[in-house]
Amino acid sequence: MPRRPTSPRHHADPADPSNQPAFAQPEPTPDPTKFRIRHASDTQAYRTIDELNREHRLFPLPFPAPRGGTEPRLTLAAVLGARGPEVERAITASGQLVFHSVGDTGSTRGPETQNRVADKMLADFDEASAAEVPQFFLHLGDVVYNFGEAQYYYDQFYDPYRDYPAPVVALAGNHDGMVVPNSGAEPLAAWLENFCAAHFETTPEAGGLLRTAQIEPGVFFTFEAPFLRVLALYSGTLEDPGVIADEHVGQSQLDYLAAALARAREENYAGALIVAHHHPTYTAGTKHGWSIAVREQIDAACTKAGIWPHAVLSGHAHNYQRFTRTVGGRQIPYLVAGGGGHALARLSRRGELPTRSPVVVEQNTDGSEKVVLENYDDLNYGYLRIVATAARLRIEFHPASDGADAKTPDDAVTVDLKSGKIVGSAA
Repeated sequence: MPRRPTSPRHHADPADPSNQPAFAQPEPTPDPTKFRIRHASDTQAYRTIDELNREHRLFPLPFPAPRGGTEPRLTLAAVLGARGPEVERAITASGQLVFHSVGDTGSTRGPETQNRVADKMLADFDEASAAEVPQFFLHLGDVVYNFGEAQYYYDQFYDPYRDYPAPVVALAGNHDGMVVPNSGAEPLAAWLENFCAAHFETTPEAGGLLRTAQIEPGVFFTFEAPFLRVLALYSGTLEDPGVIADEHVGQSQLDYLAAALARAREENYAGALIVAHHHPTYTAGTKHGWSIAVREQIDAACTKAGIWPHAVLSGHAHNYQRFTRTVGGRQIPYLVAGGGGHALARLSRRGELPTRSPVVVEQNTDGSEKVVLENYDDLNYGYLRIVATAARLRIEFHPASDGADAKTPDDAVTVDLKSGKIVGSAA
């Protein structure tokens, strides 16, 4: 078994003012050209998984209850530490919040593809206006492949983002919670250690780098920032489909959704509301299918509360896809952003013609509900740059291949928050 990088754990007294988060090295350093630890082959583990799948003996694994009751909450101010309130005031005064989002970042083959995306994201911090600078990175899951092992956290997470000068708030993906069959490993152990610490601390996985563990309350929570509220869900350990509630993992996420949506309704929340989970509810042409039960359970909660998200974000499929779902008079973008560095997946099989978009992928007979694949990129790694204001939510896709000097997205969608409809401009 490979040894993981070692460094002492630093766990400060929470009352100590020095117990503050750290995000990046003091000076930028060159990209690594190879991993510290060569990734071992997982071929045999996947053979065992395939056999268990054929025998219908794999089920989603349960997870520990988050801290914070039925609706655990986390704020941007909290993850920024002492300077958080000041930063939030500055964001509010500027009139907009900017952040990054992508999933499926960890690579087992080496750092090159992940570095391309990370370097392009870093270029977004070089802006003429402070209002355009990203404030955090919402990771859409699958931080470390293939089984979320602690020994690979340095190579697949800490080193690639060693110069990223902002917090990383992460969903757990299926690979973060999967375990090697019969290994006795604890599901989500390393993910919980590095993203759900009780206080800011450096973990052994950081290997001497400065980034502190994140202080998320658990695998599901509400993340709040000026102009934004994200309902973050955990869609489980199966390759497909995603699962947020069933007899194996319980109903706690449905209770959470009900509470979070009811609070938004009671508060007459007027900002951008995003639902984020790793497994997509819509995909086109890739090996990963639709997680229909997840969509139906979220739909039921939204219908009961009388409030719907302005956008739904996911990863899992290793490319970029953007759908528009028309439901109840609203137009909701569903975006797959799974091109963060791990093994791009084409939408068309070898020998097939590429998919032409836009194309309707689902429509009921009276046309009141329709899902359209609007755009996609299955040739380039890339990420989302998201801008939230008091009136609108704009989501941009930036391919890493455009380079650090390119500031124009290859695809974008803007939603008017009041009407819930897609509009042509972010102004």
